[in-house]
Amino acid sequence: MQYVFLLHEDQAAWDALNEAEQAEGVAAHMAFVGALNEANAFNSGAPLGPAGQGKLVSADGIHDGPFADTKEQIGGFYMIEAANLDEAIDWAKKCPTAQYGRVEVREIPDYANG
Repeated sequence: MQYVFLLHEDQAAWDALNEAEQAEGVAAHMAFVGALNEANAFNSGAPLGPAGQGKLVSADGIHDGPFADTKEQIGGFYMIEAANLDEAIDWAKKCPTAQYGRVEVREIPDYANG
């Protein structure tokens, strides 16, 4: 089964880190991707640009972000393969974001194959 991890992070806290601290954070995520790859569990993943640069498109027009009144925004995602929700949660606990933010775990339904 496929799962997506939505990484809820505080952009202002990231921006406040110095270059070495940011490099350490990126290295932690690269190590996490390495572990997912080693387990054949990694499908995809990417950081996202700042929420304030996003656009919300709807029938009534285009609106500037951010769209939620909260410090945390979705800063990136991972798509993984896991046997079940419990295994996906075990992986989410290992995600670096779980140490300073939140990792939302959502199943990706396979509607095409029933």
